[in-house]
Amino acid sequence: MRATIRSLLVTSLALATFAVALPGTASAAEPYGQWVRPSTGTQINFYACGGKLCAKIVAVKDEARKKTIGTVIVKGMTKNGDNTWEGDLLDVDSGKIYSGVATLEGPTALNLKGCVAGLFCRGETWAKVK
Repeated sequence: MRATIRSLLVTSLALATFAVALPGTASAAEPYGQWVRPSTGTQINFYACGGKLCAKIVAVKDEARKKTIGTVIVKGMTKNGDNTWEGDLLDVDSGKIYSGVATLEGPTALNLKGCVAGLFCRGETWAKVK
């Protein structure tokens, strides 16, 4: 009898722990860490800055882009949804700043999109660096 009660208590405790941890895991999706842009092989580190999202170039595949390492391309995107941040993006090739949206599509997929006047947009899905 005691073994059955103990077994039920252990099972109940395990289920309660799982139920409490599950919602926290789902809402804790954040884009922090290193991501690679498939079209160029450029690696970007996304990090928290003053409660917002920032990103800088940390590695490049093309030697001609080496001078861009350390350049901050995202300065203070604001979270506006469960997996979405909005703010300015720097295009290092042109030096222009665009209105941008970062959308975490899953644990290994981050879509970064830049727009001009909210009408003409271009984006790409980046892969998480392991």
